[in-house]
Amino acid sequence: MLNEYDKNQDEEMPSLNHSYICFQILRQLLQNENIYALPELTLDIANGLTPDISIFPKEQIRPDFFHDVSKFQQMPTLAIEVMSSSQTVQELLEKSSQMVEAGIKTVWIVEPYSRTVFVTTHAGKQLFHEEAVESEGIKTDFAKVFE
Repeated sequence: MLNEYDKNQDEEMPSLNHSYICFQILRQLLQNENIYALPELTLDIANGLTPDISIFPKEQIRPDFFHDVSKFQQMPTLAIEVMSSSQTVQELLEKSSQMVEAGIKTVWIVEPYSRTVFVTTHAGKQLFHEEAVESEGIKTDFAKVFE
């Protein structure tokens, strides 16, 4: 019998579609030699927010293998969230606004069911559907992600 904690953990676990989409996005991002696309990095926002992918200019990342950091204080240029079946668009849009207010220039929310990308910046929100999205010089072709 699952207790309440176990139920919540199961609901938040990334699914096959979630992992696949993250992988397809990372494949494209890794072609850009000027950035690091870091999965599951906890940022020092509120009690710690962890985007699926955080993208930084290469010169901003200097790991120290003798001392790790559990909440990274520098904000990425771009954060990407891939929606899971246990999440709602509304809660991810609120999370994206919180991240932009904390200093992240752009947040992409990828919604796999409708193959839609919500882009949030200080200037506002935009919607893309199965097409290439570019922010801060970082481009991903979502037609290829969803093929």
